[in-house]
Amino acid sequence: MKVKVEVRVFATLRKYLPELGIGEPKIVELPQGSTFEDLREMLGLPIEEIKIIMRNGIQTEMDEIIEDGDRIAYAPAVAGG
Repeated sequence: MKVKVEVRVFATLRKYLPELGIGEPKIVELPQGSTFEDLREMLGLPIEEIKIIMRNGIQTEMDEIIEDGDRIAYAPAVAGG
């Protein structure tokens, strides 16, 4: 069985999914039981560049199980001043 999710990447992570416009989601189907780490690997996002993972607007961890319909965002560390 598969789950379907909506994924967005922000800032410097956008270069790994160049086909997406700013803020545009990628619809992804994954095997049931997949984690945020599995999805990260499938998308080709380097682990060292990810600072925050959000699920439906709430911060989550790499080892959490993805649920059907989740809205997922990966964000890098952001410097500012």
